Amino acid sequence: MRAIAHAETWPLRESFGIARGVSSESHVLRVVIEHDGIRAQGEAEAAEFEAADALVRVRECQAALDALPADCTRAALQSLLPAGPVRNAIDCALWDLECKRRGLRAWEIAGIAPGPVRTLYTVALDTPAVMARRAREHADWPWLKIKLGGGEADRERLAAVREAAPRAKLLVDANGGWTRAELDRYAPEFAALGVGVIEQPLPPGADGVLTQRHGPLPLCADESCTDRASLEHLASGYSVVNIKLDKAGGLTEALALARAARERGLGVMVGCNLGTSLAMAPALLVARLADVVDLDGPLLLAADREHALVYEQDLVHWPEPALWG
Repeated sequence: MRAIAHAETWPLRESFGIARGVSSESHVLRVVIEHDGIRAQGEAEAAEFEAADALVRVRECQAALDALPADCTRAALQSLLPAGPVRNAIDCALWDLECKRRGLRAWEIAGIAPGPVRTLYTVALDTPAVMARRAREHADWPWLKIKLGGGEADRERLAAVREAAPRAKLLVDANGGWTRAELDRYAPEFAALGVGVIEQPLPPGADGVLTQRHGPLPLCADESCTDRASLEHLASGYSVVNIKLDKAGGLTEALALARAARERGLGVMVGCNLGTSLAMAPALLVARLADVVDLDGPLLLAADREHALVYEQDLVHWPEPALWG
């Protein structure tokens, strides 16, 4: 078996801002495995902002690949590497390899009924005017996700988006950029503007104060929910979890996390980082178990890779085998 980790950079259509910073490019980690004439692949986000950080992540991944036994299975991988993007890229590549070796599609192996899913569209953090323009361009989408970052300007941003897209359901994502006081102040106002969910209002580690919170809007854990182990420490104020393959460490753990969350009575959202269709394709399986789907990453890129997923506005179709799975 030959396995190689690649660093790739994909320019974005426009700058993409969240509470932690602004991106103009997507830095991805692509793993390619060749075995008995079969070529399989997987993708993860190598770094959020800096290309130098991405190169470090790719070197870490190559070292991990070099240390893996030639007959490494997805099950064995879970105990060999910690959750995170490196394991995600390798795990998804092993899924693709298994599909191609067995002549099956990924949904057959996972035991999940196939079918297209509907994704929301993300309006990145920016000035109220820019966010209104982006919302207006997608005003006919059923769901919009609005990135906010803290401070009084968040009120103006959300009001501008609501005016630009009056019929869309809204999900607000603070990426941990608020304080508890801001959450308590904004939640009733935002509920009146038609917001349905608030995602990660407080930073991980500071959200223990959400225990036993009963506000006007449900809260979704993103950065605070990584894999199944994190469920044990999740504040009871959260009623939804956002599952991302990069956090969970691959499709294998993400599917297990989705089922474990359901058993606890939690709602399930599947999310993404910036990436190509190769990163989104495995997450479509988790989307079949989710209440809310946020897999719009390729729509934010200036260009996508070959055999890209087909998006019909918010409707996402299953990948071709040439892409993944």
